[in-house]
This record gives sequence, structure tokens and C-alpha cells, in this order.
Amino acid sequence: MVLHKIADFDPNYRDSFQGTDVKGLGVYTDGSDEKIGTVNDVLVDEEGRFRYLVVDLGFWIFGKKVLLPVGRSRIDYNVDRVYVLGLTKQQAENLPEFNERDAVDYDYEERVRGVYRAPGDYSRPVDTSTPLEASAPLAGAAYPATTAGLGQTPATSPTYDRNTYNYEEEPSLFQLNEQNNQTLKLYEERLIANKRRQKAGEVAIGKHVETETARVTVPVEKERVVVERVTPADAGRAVAPGEANFREGEVARVEIYEETADVRKEAFVREEVRVRKVVDHDTVEAQETIRREELDVDAPGLPIDER
Repeated sequence: MVLHKIADFDPNYRDSFQGTDVKGLGVYTDGSDEKIGTVNDVLVDEEGRFRYLVVDLGFWIFGKKVLLPVGRSRIDYNVDRVYVLGLTKQQAENLPEFNERDAVDYDYEERVRGVYRAPGDYSRPVDTSTPLEASAPLAGAAYPATTAGLGQTPATSPTYDRNTYNYEEEPSLFQLNEQNNQTLKLYEERLIANKRRQKAGEVAIGKHVETETARVTVPVEKERVVVERVTPADAGRAVAPGEANFREGEVARVEIYEETADVRKEAFVREEVRVRKVVDHDTVEAQETIRREELDVDAPGLPIDER
């Protein structure tokens, strides 16, 4: 099959991925999270299906680019990473170098696929702890009787024909993993109502003394002497001898009394003040702008089954 660089196949390929681009994503080992390199390009078949990621192993092996079958990759756009399933540094060194000037033909792809194939297991991704054979036989050839480093003899070894080979024959290498089954998290904001107790103020209750001038009216009595001279009815009558008694210094004494106001102050309880607290209940309404993510599906003319 003829392979094309993704930009040559579709110059507007980014529009199909809502502006995202797999190029430039960091490539990491799955599990150990060790960085291998960076995605340099993508190779697609004549129908536009992803077949290989071109990985620049600059972080592992200086200046070498290799091909990574899409079935051995897991693209996580949430963290902008590509995770490699079942590739060790030794296996990467055994991969044939990808040269853009050379054609990617069947023989070259077989050399690449041979590194990733796990003898005796053609349906699951290779175990990262198991070293793989550096090369694979070409069309029509069988695997060697023993595999270096494994000591295994496969019960059956598949054979491939260059004229009839199809990528679907090896789903462990070319079946998209999570690229067709990614989990997209939709977030939304919610208002969380809570209360906190805080001091609103302080009320100080005391007392002070005010002065004023009070007036009171007290009725009092005062005695006085009234000297009244009157002419008796028998005025001018002569008195009998010896009746008139002329005495020197005779004094009549009359005691005179008066009342005075006796005003004094006396304190008494006027009123009693009781201080206590009561709790008033009220409802406070608040509003805020919250956000929510909704799913946008852009698949013009394609059947979509939303569940």
C-alpha cells in the first residue's frame, strides 16, 4: 500500500481534529512515563487512515527517526502526549531508521513490523518487559525456530504475502486503540452555598449621670404678733380705789413660730434595663455566572450514534 504524509494527503487535516495536531506531541513509554521523543509526522494510507507515527527519538537516540504503528500508540489530547505500548530503548535502536527521501515499501515496513511483532502472540500489544526480534521475515517466510532472548518456538507462525497484505491482518499493530474511544470529560461549574460567622459590630451599653435643677413648692406657716388697740365700751368710767395697779416693767410675752421648708434628696429605682441577644433569620440571595461544557460533534454526513 502507498503511504502518504498526512499534510500531503489532506492539507486541512487539522480542521478534522478541531484544530488539534498530533505533530509535536511528546512520546512517552506507557507505564514508566519515560520520554522517548516527539511526533514528527503521520503516515496515512490511501483512505486517510492513520498507519504510522513518525517519531523523532532525539531524547533517546540522537538524530534518529523511526516508525511507530498506530496500534502501539495511545494519544491523550488531554495532556498532549502519545504513549507507546510495548517499546523499549533496545527495540527502538533495532528499528530501521526512517528517511523521508527513501520510499516506504513493503520490505521496509516488514522490517519495522518485525520489531514490534511478538512471536506466539499476534492479537495483543507486546509486553514491554519482553525483548522482541529486531527483524521479521519477508513475504512467505516463516519465523525462525527459536527466537533470540525468548527461547520460544511458536506453535504457528503467520505468513504474509506482499501482494495481498492488509493492515487489518495485524490489529495489534494497526487497530486504533483509544483514538476511537477517547473519554472526553465535560465540566460544569456549580454554586456552592456556605455560611461563615463573622463579627458584624459591637453594642456597648452603659450609663451616665445627667443633672438638672428641680423645683418644689412647699407651703409654710409663719406666726406674727398683732398688737391691736381698741376703745372699750366703758371707756371713761372711773375705777374703784385700789383697782388700778400701776406696776413698772410689766411685759406680756407671746411665742411666735414659723415653718421652714425641709428639702432633701433621696435616690430610688426609676426603672430596670435588661440586655439580651436575639437571632433574626433572613434569606440572602446571591447570583454568579457559571460555565458548563457541552459536547460539539462535527461529523457532516457521517452516522453518529449518541448514547
